[in-house]
Amino acid sequence: MTAQLHTIIIGGGLSGLTIAHKLKSHAPDHRFLLLEKSDRTGGAIRTHREQGYVTEIGPHGFLDNCPESRALLSETGLDRECVKAPLKQFVRYVYLHGKLCCIPQSPGKILMAPLVPWTAKLRVLADLWLRPLDGEPTVAKWVDHRFGPALLPFADAVFTGTYAGDFNELTIDSVMPGIRRLEKERGSVIRGMLWKMLKARRSGTAKKLTMPAMTSFPDGMARLAQRLTESLQPGTDLLLQCGVTAISRTESGWRVESEQGVHTATNLVLALPVNASLALLADIDPTVPATAVPEAWIATVVFGFGPGAVLPPGFGYLTPEQEGRFTLGTLFSSNMFPGRAPAGHIVCETLVGGRRHPERLELDDATITRLALDDVREVLNLPGNPVYSTVLRPKAGIPQLEKGYSRLLAWRNQLMLDQRGLAVCGFGWEGIGINDMIKSATSVAERILRPSTAAPEGAEIKGVYF
Repeated sequence: MTAQLHTIIIGGGLSGLTIAHKLKSHAPDHRFLLLEKSDRTGGAIRTHREQGYVTEIGPHGFLDNCPESRALLSETGLDRECVKAPLKQFVRYVYLHGKLCCIPQSPGKILMAPLVPWTAKLRVLADLWLRPLDGEPTVAKWVDHRFGPALLPFADAVFTGTYAGDFNELTIDSVMPGIRRLEKERGSVIRGMLWKMLKARRSGTAKKLTMPAMTSFPDGMARLAQRLTESLQPGTDLLLQCGVTAISRTESGWRVESEQGVHTATNLVLALPVNASLALLADIDPTVPATAVPEAWIATVVFGFGPGAVLPPGFGYLTPEQEGRFTLGTLFSSNMFPGRAPAGHIVCETLVGGRRHPERLELDDATITRLALDDVREVLNLPGNPVYSTVLRPKAGIPQLEKGYSRLLAWRNQLMLDQRGLAVCGFGWEGIGINDMIKSATSVAERILRPSTAAPEGAEIKGVYF
């Protein structure tokens, strides 16, 4: 058994790496150990580089509107390396009724765009008088109730793009808790947003409405995990290929049994995806309301085209389920960031599978490539055959925040109050985005270093971006 540590962190994904960075940089004498079961850090963040094409197996970037993420980039020097694609300058599309429909970049332009009839636009105002739905309505049921059926394809596209999920299963309380809370408090989303704006104006905290930028790095998102790992000393701060088999309480803190021995610490952080956390937490509290949450799996089919091929301007398009297409959408990767394809070439990444169609992932690479290419060619004018293609299959699924998730989150929060020195964060807890991970991990690190620090109150209200 090793000497007593201050903190053990289980999980070397972005959450665990962020906590380790904060502890090491803000408290050099704080003894911690990061345990990761695989032979690499980064978790879901993985970049694929081949024949001059740079593509992502995991997240493609993150918005620059999160203070905790901006602070992390500044502390690591990554703010001098990152590349950005402002949302204001890059259009997005929804494939609807057999064609690409451009989504404007401002509320005023969205209002005037011929995306839905004027009767449907006026129907949105009914939100001012409709009572909030009881229980845990799905996103689809909630959008239909508050804003009308004409907006359902657009909501479907948003949550397909974010979670690869089914908005008939995802619940509004889980995926947009800030908006849901505001709706319940003020009786309407519109009324709540107006109240929030007026309150900020009166207090002098109102901010100018601006569009954020998508952020990545010249060599891909893997650079983020790489940079956070650089300061960790293998064998002292970090143990790779060190899966954890059990956790338990001790009189002085926590005991962790791993493939490389037994470790003890005052604090224990589970910085793991939801299901991996639940497998360990069941030994601490058998009253856990769920042993697992559903997951969505996707495959990314990458196409590189040579000179003569041109992508439409913008980030890419998403496809609502009602269109009956094989793919979920396509990212115009070489439009977003420089250096994603060889000179004179383009590259796009097409998503297949998701919560609704896991059976498509059982296809072999040749079949899935052929069907994806046929689907993309019906949407985009891409002459000739691709000069490069590959199928990227992530090793992890995307947690789906469906019915019962809110109760699971409340259980986790109470468990952390009851079990001194325990923190639980990671992929699927309080969101699945890069900013969600960094924000939550930063909060955990602050509470470890300053135990009197209060946990953040309530869920933030997040913008909706295609």
